[in-house]
This record gives sequence, structure tokens and C-alpha cells, in this order.
Amino acid sequence: MLTFLRSLLFSAGMLVTVIAWGALVPLVAALPFARRYAFTRSWAIVNLRWLELTCGVRYRVIGRENLPSGPVVVLSKHQSTWETLVFQELFPPLVWVMKRELLWVPFFGWGLAMGRPIAIDRGAGRRAMEQMLKQGKQRLDDGLWVVIFPEGTRMNPGQRGRYRPGGALLAVQAGVPVLPVAHNAGELWGKRRFLKHPGTITVAVGTPIATAGQDPAEVLNKAQEWIENAQTRILPAARGGHAD
Repeated sequence: MLTFLRSLLFSAGMLVTVIAWGALVPLVAALPFARRYAFTRSWAIVNLRWLELTCGVRYRVIGRENLPSGPVVVLSKHQSTWETLVFQELFPPLVWVMKRELLWVPFFGWGLAMGRPIAIDRGAGRRAMEQMLKQGKQRLDDGLWVVIFPEGTRMNPGQRGRYRPGGALLAVQAGVPVLPVAHNAGELWGKRRFLKHPGTITVAVGTPIATAGQDPAEVLNKAQEWIENAQTRILPAARGGHAD
């Protein structure tokens, strides 16, 4: 019961911030990208602190020293909404590869649109891949990080989907490293779950994978192997005691 009440309080507060920040989008939209990004990043950080205060969800980072200074393609597990918040606090300015339907969500989608996302139509097949490669290289050339969830959707803890090649192909074509990232957020904030359980999420950052002269398939295999091995190591350790 206590976990439900805490989760309800968090969700109510998050809704308030979505509306408040979304209402300010028209005032911020004309600003340079760095200022717009700082605005949307502040929303993510406020909600991370609110999540910690209301639900007791914290996080720790293993491998912070592996974060490079230049742009990379991040290949990461996707288990919940949580990682879309924390990556904005943990990483330099970044853009997301996402389904374009998210931009149509009132208030929330308005904020996303300001962040130069690579919003693709998943049903467009080859055209979607071409768009991702073209716009992804533009973002990387501008010094931004590109975050891609290679399995294409959220996975439950312990679940593995098919890793898609687009992120590795983009990194090879753009000449930037791939940064593999694993985490166990789904243990505390599950896929499409309302309840948020107290505990400490672990984010594991791997050594950047060089792509110069590499075959995209081999780069993808290296990233997948590191991510899945890291998942095995960190998955059991997230949740502390909680009362439902």
C-alpha cells in the first residue's frame, strides 16, 4: 500500500511538471539549441530528484571513467521510462532515435520536439533507416551524442530482444565509437508498470568500442555481448526491501 501511495504521489508530481514545462515551450522554442536542451534537461533532473524523494529510487554508476569527451552512439538496454531521464543527467547533450508518434503527445511531445530528435516512422522500412543514418550523422557532426535502444522497445529484466544493426551502422559510417550501456531500472520501475519500488539502480558504462575500419555486424556483436554480460552481473542487485 505504501509503495502505491508513493508511486501515486510521484506520478501526480510528474504530470504537473509535464504541463508546467510544456506550457513554457513556446517561450523557449526560439532559443539556441544549448538553451533549449538545458531547459528540457532541467525537467528530467527535477523528476529524478522527485522520484528519489517520493519513491526512494536512487542510482549508482559503474564505469563513469569510460565516458568519452567526443560524440558517440550509445547502445543501451531499454526497460522503462527511467533511463530516458537519467541519461540526460549522466551524459553530455544528446538526441534520441524514437518513434515519431511520441511527438504528438500534448505537452510532453512538445518538449521532445525541441531536442532535435531523430523521429522515425517505424513502418517506413528502408526510408526510416536512411533518415536515421542521415540525421544521426548530422547530430554527431554537431558534437551531440545519439542514443539508440537497439532492441527497438522496452524489455523486461532478464529478457533479450533482437539487436538491430542501425546504431552500429551509424557509428561506423560517422566514424565515432559505440558506447555500450547496461542497467537494471526495470527491477524498480518496470515496463508499463505504475509501481516504483525503492532501491538503487545500477548503470554500467562500458569501454567505447572503436569503429574505424570495422564491420558494423562485428561492432554490434561486441556491443551486444558486453551489454548482455553486464546485465547478468547487475540484474539481481537493484531492489531493496519494500512494502507493497
